[in-house]
Amino acid sequence: MNLISRFFGHLHTVNVHRYRVLVNCIRAGIPWRGFMHDLSKYSPTEFCNGVRYYQGTRSPNEAERENIGYSRAWMHHKGRNRHHFEYWTDYDPVTKMQIPIEMPAVFVAEMFCDRMAASKTYLKENYTDKSPLEYFLRAKKRRIIHPKTSELLEKWLTMLARQGEQAAFAEIRRYLNEARHSERR
Repeated sequence: MNLISRFFGHLHTVNVHRYRVLVNCIRAGIPWRGFMHDLSKYSPTEFCNGVRYYQGTRSPNEAERENIGYSRAWMHHKGRNRHHFEYWTDYDPVTKMQIPIEMPAVFVAEMFCDRMAASKTYLKENYTDKSPLEYFLRAKKRRIIHPKTSELLEKWLTMLARQGEQAAFAEIRRYLNEARHSERR
């Protein structure tokens, strides 16, 4: 694939993904998160590597990892986007070991929207409502994620797999509404 094809292919993938996340975030009741989602993908660090490693069937970050042993684009991305659980790690003041921090619910909701959109973007016609859950479960044991964050995301992904999009988004809106009301008390 030549550079021009990779450039426009990657740009199209990013734009389609962001659009799908925006639609999902609107359905989840968090439109601003959808509008702001993944803007760092247009930065030179992420976009240029995305073009270099673009294949169209999976994240360019995977190809970059295979080539150089890690992904510069991912390192940049996860440090700037709070909807990734990898952003939410810090050092325990006692053990001095890195630990996962519980994510605020709004970012877990955005992560749900992101996972669903990414599955649809990469799987295309092979997507089912079970796809995001299957992806999540494949790496569950290796993931460094706060247990409550993992539990909440898995609950919503399971609801999507078993009851469909409408039920999952209704539950997310209900949960976020309840969380907003409890913060005000």
